[in-house]
Amino acid sequence: MAEEERRQFLKARFDTLLGADAFHQGWSSLLSVSPDLFHASVSLASVPRLKKHLPPKVQALIGLAVDSAATHLYEPGIRQHVAVAIKEGATAAEIVEVIELSSTLGIHACNIGVPLLVEVLKEEGLHKEDIIKEFDEMQEQLKKEFTEKRGYWHTFWEDFLRLDPEFFGAYLGFSSVPWVKEVDGKRGGALEPKVKELVYCAFDAASTHLYVPGLKLHMKNALGYGATPQEILEVLEIATLLSLHTAHVAAPIIQELTTSK
Repeated sequence: MAEEERRQFLKARFDTLLGADAFHQGWSSLLSVSPDLFHASVSLASVPRLKKHLPPKVQALIGLAVDSAATHLYEPGIRQHVAVAIKEGATAAEIVEVIELSSTLGIHACNIGVPLLVEVLKEEGLHKEDIIKEFDEMQEQLKKEFTEKRGYWHTFWEDFLRLDPEFFGAYLGFSSVPWVKEVDGKRGGALEPKVKELVYCAFDAASTHLYVPGLKLHMKNALGYGATPQEILEVLEIATLLSLHTAHVAAPIIQELTTSK
């Protein structure tokens, strides 16, 4: 098969498996500079799309969570996943809610940092009274509100709430938006709780983050809301596709600089 004929074949295969709308500049340049990697990448990306343990709309929203996370911010992917989600029937409220959920990633600075701070304080013998004191009335109320609004409680919140209830309270309000807001007259946000938890799993599992405590917690929460192991596995597979962005970003640069000589 001639080189140009092979590229046309591979592009047609892409359109069939992933959809012509998904063909952005990164894919185009990759097809030009490395048809072999293009072919293998399409095969990898098509597995979740063909199995469909999650509906195509939810797959697109999971992809959006990975690409819009603060640790990645891959704009071509964000555009692609928003477009596909709309095509598959997602509402603006559902798409915005993925952004609201994904915006909570930053709190992991506290989830990881506060326990380490407490560990250091204990080792240095400092502020022992702040570390061991019982919750006051305000802190107990914040714990209750968190459990009611977010649907769970975990011990890694304990020291955070103990050391800075004001910031914890502000985060509670921030993270609760997609769980308590009214959409179409109904309280609880636009997405069902299972999908919300799968969104958390997606950006926690992504290679740009790999936040193990949160991933395990949200897997348990997702199962509690009715997710199947196959659905969670499919989230992990979609998150794995982040690695394709290495070629999507590099290929246009390679194509530009090698063809200009």
